[in-house]
Amino acid sequence: MSNGTPLPTHKDKPLFTPGPLTTSLPVKLAMLHDAGSWHWEFNAKVLAIRDKLLALAGVSRAGGFDSILLQGSGTFGVESVFQSCVPGNGKVAVLSNGAYGERMVLMLQRARIDHVVLRTAENIPNDPAALDALLAADPAVTHVAAVHCETTTGIINPIEALGRVARTHRRTYIVDAMSSFGAYPIDFAAGAIDYLISSANKCIEGVPGFCFVICRRAVLDATAGWARSLSLDLLDQLKGFEKNGQFRYTPPTHSVLAFERALVELDMEGGIAGRAARYQDNHRTLVAAMKRIGLLGYLPDGVQGHIITSFIYPRHPKFDWTEFYRRVAEKGFLLYPGKISQADTFRVGNIGRLFPSDMKAVVNAIAEALQEMGVTSTE
Repeated sequence: MSNGTPLPTHKDKPLFTPGPLTTSLPVKLAMLHDAGSWHWEFNAKVLAIRDKLLALAGVSRAGGFDSILLQGSGTFGVESVFQSCVPGNGKVAVLSNGAYGERMVLMLQRARIDHVVLRTAENIPNDPAALDALLAADPAVTHVAAVHCETTTGIINPIEALGRVARTHRRTYIVDAMSSFGAYPIDFAAGAIDYLISSANKCIEGVPGFCFVICRRAVLDATAGWARSLSLDLLDQLKGFEKNGQFRYTPPTHSVLAFERALVELDMEGGIAGRAARYQDNHRTLVAAMKRIGLLGYLPDGVQGHIITSFIYPRHPKFDWTEFYRRVAEKGFLLYPGKISQADTFRVGNIGRLFPSDMKAVVNAIAEALQEMGVTSTE
């Protein structure tokens, strides 16, 4: 019998965010075990995960690639590549059309790495032609860095076209695929990708705790002695795995166990293609339902991805984001605030253990919240 304290429910509020995500019950249950960080059983799981990531990427060690797990969020992984894999006299060209491209710029500034930024508007994809012109004019640029799915808006950038330009000019190519790996097929050969970074708590549907880098081994080996950081030294982390199968420092054991289960569930769903199909269904269901209640997406269809969607605030004097968020949350659904500088928006994620029925349910909650607020028209 309750003493007034709310009893725990069998289900958490679904997260309509780009990560951390709603996870399945089996993924949660996988964490109810302790693992010895030096024990051979745990090290075998880490190796199996590294192998599986290569397979998902369509590459192999025999083909010159390797995968490295690194403690921390996806941001740690991106920064580890910059801190470890750009020489002292290197220069990075960053393609930016949102907050995560700008975060790359901040990383380079803090590391005192020379860089140049090619910006496009938040609703316009990165421009391969502009990159081609830049690289032709500036031989000092050694690396190119781009974001695949810029979750500021949900826009998808043309990473393969950008990679072809980088390859033509013989520059090292870095891709932040944080919110896309596992939900979009990525062709490493066509895109000439040297480093790809993603995270456990995105489209693989694991939990936060580690990120991973898939890289060309020869390119990484050439960076020996370049690292500006001890804990973010990517080559040293890989050599640690090869030496004894272990993380150099305390591993995120429970997150690894959850990820192991999440990879099983990815296979059960039909791999990347199967997961992408569900996310696409989620996105189509969401956009159609939101349109019926008068809420429109920020991006044009041609560049909108199926990861997360930005919606323009209702043009009504009674609309207030904080109150709106609270009302929707009280109905059991967690939305995501906007990050766009050019427009007032909020975001709804389509990824995680969500289905079209969840998308319909959240739109019903949004409609009810707006009605309660007296936002009777969204025009």
